[in-house]
Amino acid sequence: MTTTSTANVQDNSKRQKCEIWTRVMGYHRPVSHFNTGKKSEHFSRQHFEENCTMNSKFCEKY
Repeated sequence: MTTTSTANVQDNSKRQKCEIWTRVMGYHRPVSHFNTGKKSEHFSRQHFEENCTMNSKFCEKY
């Protein structure tokens, strides 16, 4: 038995490019305008993620 699903097929004409912005040297700038070296540096960064539960435990302790 084979089934064909069309639910996962998307029309490319309705898509739009997602622009990624980052803060560099005190101002916001789109990553697409970076040079090659700055783009590779951006994608190799480890972004900070605050764990809410750890923060609340810290606040309770102190």
